[in-house]
Amino acid sequence: MQEATRTDRPPESIILRVAYLSLAVNAGLVVSKLALSVYSGSLALRADGIHSFVDVVASIALILGVFLSTRKRRDFPYGLYKVENVVAVAIALLIFFTAFEIAMEAVAGGGVAQSYSGWVLPAVAAFIPIPFILGTYEVSVGRKYNSPGLIADGKQHQMDVLSSSVVFIAILGQFFGIPLDRIAAVIVAIFIVRSGWEILKDSMKPLLDASVDYDTLSEIRAIIRSDPMVSSIRSVTGRNSGRYIFVEAVVEMATSNLNEAHQASERIEEAIHLQVQNVERIVIHYEPEEKVHLRYAVPLQDREGLVSDHPGEAPYFAIFDVDVRTDRVERQDIVANPFTGAEERKGVQIAEMLLAEEIDVILLHHSLTGKGIGYAFEAAGVEMRMTTATTLAEAIDEAIEHREEETGTLSR
Repeated sequence: MQEATRTDRPPESIILRVAYLSLAVNAGLVVSKLALSVYSGSLALRADGIHSFVDVVASIALILGVFLSTRKRRDFPYGLYKVENVVAVAIALLIFFTAFEIAMEAVAGGGVAQSYSGWVLPAVAAFIPIPFILGTYEVSVGRKYNSPGLIADGKQHQMDVLSSSVVFIAILGQFFGIPLDRIAAVIVAIFIVRSGWEILKDSMKPLLDASVDYDTLSEIRAIIRSDPMVSSIRSVTGRNSGRYIFVEAVVEMATSNLNEAHQASERIEEAIHLQVQNVERIVIHYEPEEKVHLRYAVPLQDREGLVSDHPGEAPYFAIFDVDVRTDRVERQDIVANPFTGAEERKGVQIAEMLLAEEIDVILLHHSLTGKGIGYAFEAAGVEMRMTTATTLAEAIDEAIEHREEETGTLSR
């Protein structure tokens, strides 16, 4: 099993900088709207100023959420990333409160026209694009760095355009003696509730450890599958925690060598980190490829099938495959040993020849422990099994009987 944690994450300072900008803009809107409402005597502007104050609270909550999400403690080994999702839920609830506030204002507000100075209308109109521009910027940065809190705050600001427009329509209607604000306010409240529900739904998924989206999982699967050492993928799961992704995969490797499997896992992890944004941690469980057959080698004295006592002197080797599902021989060959006359590295060269045949088991009369050929087989994970068989036919029968004993299918 291999685990990796991302270290080159996007800087938190970028998200905090945008959050501070949001706080400053909202504070400026609160002061401006309340000051203008005092000057003009507009109850609608006063309500909108209070609405902007709710945005200030949301911005403060966002800053606290981003700050806390970067802290790690011993009792929170996976970080506090989900704090951002909690903040997003809180912002969604504030949106619901805002919708309720607008609806109540529409139902309980008076219909008596008031006199306004002409310059109040363009001043209120100037407030309308400010939250939309800020919200669009926040959503863009939030999506770039996968920050649910920033996205939620940005969407709330975008919706502020609607409430500010309602205020403008109300003032414009009252300026001309036409009460339009009630119907418009109710319609806006419905849209705000709908947007708040989308934010709440998206924020609750990570809190409940819902899977990451299908496209991201498909991209991760494709990266894993592209490694030449991977023979199959058992499973790939991923979950969001704040704006970060935690990935876990179970794969089959086309090797029984743990070092090769480990190196393949590191390649896969690096590729995922480079190609998939905001992956915080990857855990890869690697398993050897499930074999459908076992390949045996037997040293022979001659082509008639007499088993040799010494593989280094054997002029031939028999190689046969046993189907692990049926315990039957499905392939049998006899290959010549070209290294019987070699004076140096004879054993190692014979081992390399047999390893090229991808054998799993070699049947022997005598142990190869402490010899060069034995070290080579041991390093490659080849089983060196002792046998009393004197002929190839007996060796095959013994191999099949051993398989049946292992699988519990031996006839009684």
